[in-house]
Amino acid sequence: MKQLVFDEDIYNTIRRNIKKYRKQRGLTAAELAERIGRSHDFVRQIESEKVAYNFSVDTFYRISVALEVSLDQLIEKSE
Repeated sequence: MKQLVFDEDIYNTIRRNIKKYRKQRGLTAAELAERIGRSHDFVRQIESEKVAYNFSVDTFYRISVALEVSLDQLIEKSE
């Protein structure tokens, strides 16, 4: 059986990717928040590695649509 490898730091991987793709799109956290129907503070907390803030699958999906990236791209571990 194949050995499964899990990203033990998945939330931080997603946080970094959200911030990376948001900046690539030239969006502020406030603009992303408006696109996904959440508050600016909410998006700041999601992107912050200092706040252990988890988010729902719905929010994860909304962010991927707003940033025009796949869910896979948001969970991809960068080197």
